Amino acid sequence: MSAVPAPETGPDAGAVWHYGDPLGEQRAAADDAVLVDRSNRAVLTLTGKDRQTWLHSISTQHVSALPDGVVTENLSLDLQGRVEDHWLQTELGGTTYLDTEPWRGEPLLAYLRKMVFWADVQIEPADLGVLSLLGPGVAKDPVLKALGLTTLPDELTAAALPGGGFVRRLASPSTELDLIVPRNQIEAWQARLAEAGVRSAGVWAYEAHRVAARRPRLGLDTDERTIPHEVGWIGTAVHLDKGCYRGQETVARVHNLGKPPRMLVLLQLDGASERPATGDPVLAGGRTVGRLGTVVDHVDDGPIALALLKRGLPADTALVTGGAVEVSAAIDPDSMPPPDTAGAGRVAVERLRGR
Repeated sequence: MSAVPAPETGPDAGAVWHYGDPLGEQRAAADDAVLVDRSNRAVLTLTGKDRQTWLHSISTQHVSALPDGVVTENLSLDLQGRVEDHWLQTELGGTTYLDTEPWRGEPLLAYLRKMVFWADVQIEPADLGVLSLLGPGVAKDPVLKALGLTTLPDELTAAALPGGGFVRRLASPSTELDLIVPRNQIEAWQARLAEAGVRSAGVWAYEAHRVAARRPRLGLDTDERTIPHEVGWIGTAVHLDKGCYRGQETVARVHNLGKPPRMLVLLQLDGASERPATGDPVLAGGRTVGRLGTVVDHVDDGPIALALLKRGLPADTALVTGGAVEVSAAIDPDSMPPPDTAGAGRVAVERLRGR
């Protein structure tokens, strides 16, 4: 197979973009099973008896007593409630594992260490890589045997792997597992899974799967103004019933009184021209109504993208991308958020006003 590297200017620089047949790799991910090397992700470990309560106090998720084997998402916000960091968090064997975007590994490590003060917690970069398995074929006996499993784990749970590392199952419309393994074992795992019939695929296949599932990615589908409500991270990465943390005031205020200013939707793009770029403006009637997130060619859906658009924009609004390439776009109506309902705080305010 001829490995084509991911664009050097993109977030996955250093990873394999595809192996010469990107749409075929996506088809295999939909119908069988593929393995995607995402070991460019940064992995950190937290140890020490205070690690859970300490992390609980500075992040958005309720993790003060996360049970062994549980997987969740978590965020760090700034004082205005805007998203600074997003990571996947796994609790296993007395260690808390965090994995995040390649470019956020060092900043997240520095921030967490700065916040330790007197807590008994040690934070270190881990020499671990992330390998992702996608597709219904992951549940086949040869693949399970290669993983040392008899059945698939439950969603959002993890289990130790023989020889080090662990396997976790994510919440996904399709079967999706991550192997977090020592980097010196990555090639051995790739060979073992290839013998079990799993095809290698590049990150293009993974990104197409992610965008179609409307899962946002930090720094691509978010910008410096993004709050968790806009991209669907309330509930999955933000717990609304926990103690104080940085940015909590904004989270509570938007939940109880206001409405998020933007919404994350899936766009269908006109495939007759060049592709627009992440960060390009999205226009309606010549006025900017949002920004483009991840853009990818999907094997079934063609050119698609995630976009942050002005909330309340009708699904049938005619859109066009700005920037260097002008492309017609349409909102996938199934990706629209549910109609806004007034929170308890807003209802109380309107009642006081006699409405």
